[in-house]
Amino acid sequence: MIDHDLKNAKILIVDDLESNIDVLKGLLEMEGYTNVESTTDPRKVLGLVKSFDPELLLLDLMMPRLNGFEVMEQLREARLKSLSPNKFLPIMVLTADITSEAKHKALAGGAKDFLSKPFDLIEVSYRIKNLLETQFLYQQLKSRNMFLEDKIVKFLKIQDDWYK
Repeated sequence: MIDHDLKNAKILIVDDLESNIDVLKGLLEMEGYTNVESTTDPRKVLGLVKSFDPELLLLDLMMPRLNGFEVMEQLREARLKSLSPNKFLPIMVLTADITSEAKHKALAGGAKDFLSKPFDLIEVSYRIKNLLETQFLYQQLKSRNMFLEDKIVKFLKIQDDWYK
C-alpha cells in the first residue's frame, strides 16, 4: 500500500534548464512515479503549489528572475498566511552551487535535503523515496490525530450531556 501511494505522489520539479527537468522526469518515470509536474519559470511555483498541491518539491537554486532561496521564502510566507500553516512540503534542493554557504542557507530556509549537480541518479532516487515516505507518514499521523481529536470531542460531548 505505501509503495503504491508513493508512486502516485505529486512531485513538482523546478529548474530553469529543460534538460535537467528531462533527466529528473526520466528518472522518476523509470522508478514508476506517475504524477509529475514541472516548470522552468520559478515565478510560477507558488501558483503550481496551490493548484497541483505537490507532496515533494525538487528545486534548483540558481535560476533567473527568482532564485531557489526566494522561492522557498515565498512558500514559507504563503504557508504562514494560509489556513494550513502546518502543511508539510519537503523540498529537495538540486543545484550546481557546491558552496557550504549555499547548502547551509538552503537547509536553514526550509529545504529538507540538498544535492549538488552533477548528482548520482541512484542517490537522488533513494532520497526522493525517503522524503516521500516521510511525507506519507506525516500525513498518516496528521489523519490519526484528527480522528482522535474528533473522538475526544464526541466523548466530552456525551459526558457533558450525561451530566446535564
